[in-house]
Amino acid sequence: MKSKLLTVIFVSTFFAASPVWAGAGDWLVRLRALDIAPDTSSSALNLDASNEWVPELDFSYFATDNIALELILATSRHDITANGADVGKVTLLPPTLVLQYHFRPAATFRPYVGAGINYTRFYDSDLGGGTLTVDNSSWGGALQAGFDYAIDKDWFVNLDVKKIWVSTDVKVAVTGATAASFDINPWVFGLGIGRRF
Repeated sequence: MKSKLLTVIFVSTFFAASPVWAGAGDWLVRLRALDIAPDTSSSALNLDASNEWVPELDFSYFATDNIALELILATSRHDITANGADVGKVTLLPPTLVLQYHFRPAATFRPYVGAGINYTRFYDSDLGGGTLTVDNSSWGGALQAGFDYAIDKDWFVNLDVKKIWVSTDVKVAVTGATAASFDINPWVFGLGIGRRF
């Protein structure tokens, strides 16, 4: 009987001491390390883009205890190949806005899913020694799943996976003719730390 009573007291104390989670009106800021893994396809030239590791900063605003908006900010520079041969580099700036649902907002382990929209800006391209260019921008969808794990009432660690749809046309610089449609469509794996404000 005594051991059962001690167990109840311990469990009650543990849950009473669980960190307070973000609620409506709160902000979360996360800093993640991202592994960007393009899932490429192209209409010609057998184009491919390199995997890259980059830092990422994101901001979440909780409209309710369960629903948040997250803005994801990062940039990455990728090596591009055609039929296995190096043809140069291109840089992507893909801000992404995601509407999230947080399943267990008051728990220590807090899973979420999200869906939203991505705008990718292509810049600083150097393809084919200047003989090739890419369209400047792309719009596409984004899906997300992940979780936050509380360290204390304000700090937490984060694991996150996103699928982002990004497409462009590779063109001949002189004529503007399209050489290939290029879908980059990366998987984005993130690990980081965050803080509630």
